[in-house]
Amino acid sequence: MNTLQNEILKAITDMKAKSPLVHNITNYVVMQITANALLGVGASPVMTFEKEEFEDMLSIASSLVVNIGTLTKTSIEAMHKACEIANKKNVPFVLDPVGAGATKLRTKTAIDIIKNYNPKVVRGNASEIMVLAGESIKTKGVDSSANVNMALESGKYLAKEYNTVVSISGETDIITDGNKVLYVSGGSSLMPVNTGMGCTSTAITGAMIAVAEPLIAAASAMCIMASAGEKASKKADAPASFAVAFVDELYKLDIDDVSKRVSL
Repeated sequence: MNTLQNEILKAITDMKAKSPLVHNITNYVVMQITANALLGVGASPVMTFEKEEFEDMLSIASSLVVNIGTLTKTSIEAMHKACEIANKKNVPFVLDPVGAGATKLRTKTAIDIIKNYNPKVVRGNASEIMVLAGESIKTKGVDSSANVNMALESGKYLAKEYNTVVSISGETDIITDGNKVLYVSGGSSLMPVNTGMGCTSTAITGAMIAVAEPLIAAASAMCIMASAGEKASKKADAPASFAVAFVDELYKLDIDDVSKRVSL
């Protein structure tokens, strides 16, 4: 086992020992899915959108996840408030720019959060990352019309420009801090036909960022997804049964297998 794999193994072990409280401001479609995933890996999820709670909640939370999947004016205000408080309290946060490029509002919301609050990790698909880096790419909902490899240079640019880590999900996941580039392999063809898989990656990144530096946290989360997805696909051959098997595999996580998913 190499140094990188050891770092990932340690990060996941530390996360399970800490069981970090992860404050999620996420979309309505995936709340139960991501909450179950966080519980499965050993974290403690809380889902709250009420601004009056943020000061108290972020005093006890270990990390924050901001997911722009279901945008409203109220939710945008809440996201900005939560990010502001998280920065003040040194609580690390992860941004999922769901559907950036699909509408001007989504793109602007994501860019404003990145510019103003410096997320530790930005996790998205290839199209979303390319749009945030200034590329003109067609984004259809939360589906990516771009190959993940096309997004590597955009990811590196975004990471350097905003001093963050960019995690790009695809057939092979790419994680970069602008200099180092890590690759994660595995997963299943059933993952894209299950809603919320990308959002789950972001939520688990939120759990990992509570205990590890951003590059290792992001890579660890994608390794967890890859391992659980691959193992679940051996027990299920259709989307609904896969969704159940996937959460089971998160709970039964084989940390040694997880750590072997990453490469330089």
